Amino acid sequence: MILIRVIAIPTEIADAVRSAHKDPHYGHPAHTEVAGEGAPCRHCLQIIAADAEKATLFTYDAFEGIESLPLPGPVYIHAQACERYPEYGGFPPALRNSPRTLHAYAKGRRLVAAEYVENGTVEAGIDKLFAREDVDYIHVRSTTAGCYTFRIERADSPSPR
Repeated sequence: MILIRVIAIPTEIADAVRSAHKDPHYGHPAHTEVAGEGAPCRHCLQIIAADAEKATLFTYDAFEGIESLPLPGPVYIHAQACERYPEYGGFPPALRNSPRTLHAYAKGRRLVAAEYVENGTVEAGIDKLFAREDVDYIHVRSTTAGCYTFRIERADSPSPR
C-alpha cells in the first residue's frame, strides 16, 4: 500500500468563505442553508448531517496554486468552523464506502487515468493509479454528483502547492 497525504481545502479558505459569505478567489456569493443528504465538508471531510447542520456552498478551484488552468466548481463546507482533516489521516472513513471517482493527473493538469471506487476498493484504486510514473496527484470526486472532494498526493513527494 502506498502511503498518501490527503489534502482538504485549506482552513484559510474555509474561514474566508464563512466570514465574507463569498468565495475568496472569484467573489461569487456563498449560500448557506440546512444540509440536505450526504454532502461531505471539503474541510473536515466528514458528512454534513442532513436536516441538522448548516452547509455553505461556494465556488472553489481545486487547481488553484497548483496549475495555471482553472477548473472552478461547487463545493460544501460546514457553515460553522470545523477542524481540517489531517493530511496523514489516510482516506477519510466517512467517505470510504460512497462511490468516488479518482482522477489521476500529471503536471499541466493532464488527466492520465481514472478509477471508480466504492465499498472498500479505495486503496487498490489509489495504489493502481500511483503505480504509474506519470501520475503526480489524484483528485477525489463524487461519482454521483461529479464534484470535487479532495486531493491525494504520495506521502513522500513534495506538495505541488
